Amino acid sequence: MAVTREQFNNGLTYDAYKAQMTRNREQFEQNEKDLQLSAEDASAFSSLPQSLNVLALAEDWCGDVIANLPIIGRLEEASAGKLNLRIHLRDQQPGEQIMDEHLNKGQYKSIPTVIVLDSDFNEVGVWWERPDSVTKAREEKRQAQYAQHPEWGDPNAPIAELPEDIRTQVQQGAATIRSETKPFANAEVVRELRELVQKAAAKQPA
Repeated sequence: MAVTREQFNNGLTYDAYKAQMTRNREQFEQNEKDLQLSAEDASAFSSLPQSLNVLALAEDWCGDVIANLPIIGRLEEASAGKLNLRIHLRDQQPGEQIMDEHLNKGQYKSIPTVIVLDSDFNEVGVWWERPDSVTKAREEKRQAQYAQHPEWGDPNAPIAELPEDIRTQVQQGAATIRSETKPFANAEVVRELRELVQKAAAKQPA
């Protein structure tokens, strides 16, 4: 079932979403400031041949939302009105219903989920969570960290099962990886979203 015009219009604007956040807002806004958006990328969004509606599903406890929703907000700003962004909370209606109809790989409630709609609210594209290239790069770095720290044990063991001191070290290692890969990750998110909206806009009648 497609996202309806009413569901879209009842979503939060980007600023309203930020205003209702109860955690991670400082990091969210820092990620917003840290994005290096090239003039070429900004122009790609502002020069779209048609305007698009963009619905995002999000929650403020999710690391991928904190990392990537600020990018989408910056892209809306750079688009000079070509992107019209609304946000629903995944764990509240109608976000729950929309999520159930847009599961990642048909089974995962990944967020952010970004649904691109044309001016008549026909769905023309969906983007989930983070680029596969980013997942791959971070996993390679994570495996390298475990190889350097045999005391951490099995990299496939659930983090909740680790002793507290080891768990803290693993979490610090994950934060280091996220920081080191941030410029690459940001660029990949922009690239994928640029390709998605350009393809979506090209499908619309003039």
